[in-house]
Amino acid sequence: MGSIANGLPLRRLAIDLALLTALGLVLAVLAPFDTAKLTPSGRATYWFECIVGGGVIGVIVDELIGRRLDGFLRRLLVVTTLMTPGVVLLVGVIDMGAHGRFMAPPLLWWRVWVISGLVMAVRILTWRKPAASAPLVETRVLVEPPLPEAEAAFRRRLSAKRRTARLIAIEAHDHYLRVHTDTGPELLTLRFSDALAELAGAHGFQTHRSWWVAGEAIQSAHWRRGAGELRLSGDLTAPVSRRHAPVLRAAGWL
Repeated sequence: MGSIANGLPLRRLAIDLALLTALGLVLAVLAPFDTAKLTPSGRATYWFECIVGGGVIGVIVDELIGRRLDGFLRRLLVVTTLMTPGVVLLVGVIDMGAHGRFMAPPLLWWRVWVISGLVMAVRILTWRKPAASAPLVETRVLVEPPLPEAEAAFRRRLSAKRRTARLIAIEAHDHYLRVHTDTGPELLTLRFSDALAELAGAHGFQTHRSWWVAGEAIQSAHWRRGAGELRLSGDLTAPVSRRHAPVLRAAGWL
C-alpha cells in the first residue's frame, strides 16, 4: 500500500476516500439487500465499512492493473472481477462480527461483484481524462543545422531542397514512403522498416504500422475507444494504434 500511496497525490487519495464515503452513505440511505432491518446508525456503519474498505481494495487493483488497460468497459470488468474475492472476504469478516458467523454464499459473490462494479465505475469516470484535457505541449529541443547524426543517414536520401528541412512524419505506402517536411512532402523508394532502422536514434515515435512521427512535430494527442491520433505541424494527423500507444503514453502524450 505504501508504494501505491507514493504514486498517488494526497489530494487524489483524499478525493477517493471522500467519494467512497459518499457512496457508502448513499447505500446506507437506500438500504439494499435487507440492510433496512438495521438501525440507521448500524446501516451507516455497515455500508461505510463495506464501501470504503472494499473501495480501497479496488483502488489498489485499479492503480496496479486497471490504469494500464485501454477502454472503459475492459478496465471496469477486469478491476471489478479481480477485486471481488478480496471484498467478499472483507464483507464476510464484517458479517461475522455482526452475526457471529462467516457466510460467503454464491449470492454474496454476485452482490459484491455488482456493487464493486458500480463503485469502480464512478471512480474510473471521476478520474477519466476528457479528450480536451490531452496534453497540448511537450518540452522538447528544437534541432537546427548542422544535422544531428541520428538523422543524417536518412536525410541523405532526400533531395537537396529538403535535406535540411524539418522532419515532421514518415508515412508508408506500399513500396514507397511519403516523407513530410516543413517544406512539403517527398516520395522515397524505401522500405518502412529500413527507414525506422535509420531513425532509431532520432527523437520520434512509431505510432502505427505505417507511420513514424518526429517528437518535436507533435502538437496534441487524443485517445478514445482503443484508438488515437496525433495532431502534427503542417496540419497533419497521424493515427495511433493500440500496439504503439504504450510508448506515447510513457512519454506523457496519452
